[in-house]
Amino acid sequence: MATRQLTTLFTGGSYFEGPRWHDGTWWVSDFYRQQVSRITPDGGETVVVTVEQQPSGLGWLPDGSLVIVSMKDHRLLRFADGELSTLADLTDHCGGHLNDCVVDDAGRVFVGDFGFDLMGGGDGAPASLKRVDPDGTVTVVADGLQFPNGAVITPDGGTLIVGETLGNRFTAFDLAADGSLGNRRVWAELGPEVTGTGTEEVLSQLKTAPDGCTLDAEGHIWAADAVGGRVVRVAPGGAIVESIAAPEGQGVFACALGGDDGRTLLLCCAPDFFEHNRAPVREALLVTTRVDVPHAGRP
Repeated sequence: MATRQLTTLFTGGSYFEGPRWHDGTWWVSDFYRQQVSRITPDGGETVVVTVEQQPSGLGWLPDGSLVIVSMKDHRLLRFADGELSTLADLTDHCGGHLNDCVVDDAGRVFVGDFGFDLMGGGDGAPASLKRVDPDGTVTVVADGLQFPNGAVITPDGGTLIVGETLGNRFTAFDLAADGSLGNRRVWAELGPEVTGTGTEEVLSQLKTAPDGCTLDAEGHIWAADAVGGRVVRVAPGGAIVESIAAPEGQGVFACALGGDDGRTLLLCCAPDFFEHNRAPVREALLVTTRVDVPHAGRP
């Protein structure tokens, strides 16, 4: 693993996800504090909004309003002028908690779900990727994904790449002008095909479990490895060209590139992801490090 210096930016969270750099500041969801916050580059926190059913993925529509995934009630929320409203209810298309998202230039939100009851130890099941149009229309654009999670869109807007956390891979699609997805293919093979459905059985087969992720200007993806306590820089095809370990005793579950030059990598760290462990305590950290290649694309 690389020995880049890690700097602690913020302590006292429960479980951070959905990190984004926007308007000169970091934005993060904290699952079990049930809030979306802005974190300044010097570590100051401002709570933006409370989301009682657990916030996750974040993004912005062309009109500047914030979109927030509300996990437990499967809603995509819009926050504008200090008010929360429902952009779409995706309950009919979810087998588990709604999860991370990415927003394209046209304001279409692509969002996945767990597919099954992860926190309750339920048997694994495939999930779909949904597209929510600016008018709230919901369309399933891909199915049979193994826990679709963090996703990126290339700078030309033509390719969407999504991590399959329980599939040892990233999967890519051509993204058409009308928001449809096609030409599905494996973008990075990170381990063998996963078999079985039991949670423990599946977790034991994961070599690299891509979670929240971010794209750089060389077309590589930095991804949190949900089972490896690290972030990895993945080349097209699946070669891991750099790996950075989390602070001792922590895992990494999301990351984002940002800062004024796009070369600051933010890591969302916590000892684990289980609600019964994380909700009662405040052990999650945000840490940063500097990398060589800047951010590109979305989010």
